[in-house]
Amino acid sequence: MREQEGGGGSRGGREGRQELPPQSPEEQARAICLRLLTGSPRTRRQLADALHKRGIPDEVSQEVLSRYEEVGLIDDAAFAGAWVESRHRGRGLARRALAQELRTKGVHATLVEEALEQLDSDQEEQTARELVERKLRSTRGLERDKRIRRLAGMLARKGYPEGMALRVVRRALEAEGEDADDLGYPGE
Repeated sequence: MREQEGGGGSRGGREGRQELPPQSPEEQARAICLRLLTGSPRTRRQLADALHKRGIPDEVSQEVLSRYEEVGLIDDAAFAGAWVESRHRGRGLARRALAQELRTKGVHATLVEEALEQLDSDQEEQTARELVERKLRSTRGLERDKRIRRLAGMLARKGYPEGMALRVVRRALEAEGEDADDLGYPGE
């Protein structure tokens, strides 16, 4: 009979275990933040948005986020600097595109400007040249105007100013042997 009592009732499966007490909102907020920060760095706003989505009260969120900033787990300036370095080197994004991405992630405008200071216009132009050189081969055989549009369009989508994009493309075409200012007639 005893076996039947222990295993058959609706409470029988829980008797040997202790249930965890419900977490306080502060504990929930800390757990959510730590879980998100484990995957990759996040801005304060990204974490605040995640806490808000999960129903954590704003005052609790602000308290936890402020504490994490104090101990260095949240550092928007470091995030912005690393983001600029990574996205410029990895994807070839220009300052304008990087600034837009950082603003979308909730980084304050002054921190965005400070992070973008690590990129000077010479470095940005060098990256544009490298991007054009990589793409140049795939446009061979196309009309000159079409090549210019495709290459300049690629740079524009990455946030490069129009003047710089056209200058870099024309120089690359000239270096390749195609006069970017001619009408496309051979021998002229």
